Amino acid sequence: MNLGNSQLPCPESPNCVSSHSQDKDHYIEPLAYKGTQKNAFKQLITIIHNYPRTNIVTETEDYLHVECKSAWFGFVDDLEFFFTPTQEIHIRSASRVGYSDFGVNRKRIAVMRAQFEKL
Repeated sequence: MNLGNSQLPCPESPNCVSSHSQDKDHYIEPLAYKGTQKNAFKQLITIIHNYPRTNIVTETEDYLHVECKSAWFGFVDDLEFFFTPTQEIHIRSASRVGYSDFGVNRKRIAVMRAQFEKL
């Protein structure tokens, strides 16, 4: 089981969201899925491949680490998904540099969540 950084706390800066966060400013709901983990994993991979400027860095049977580049300056955000046995996918999305991300990490997860729930 690879936890990567998905359980690391978010820094105090507003450029990170995590389903493990204890504070409301950084907290985001984990993704829920029905069916098998394998199918949910495939669906998430499809969404990631179709999302602009993303690259899967690490992939195991229960963990994904994705790099997302911004359109204007090419800043890299780290996006992580950790699949649990309870049909949840924990999420952490954080900017590598800067203080504010203007809500980009939270918006990215919202878009991916909407796409995931459609499948």
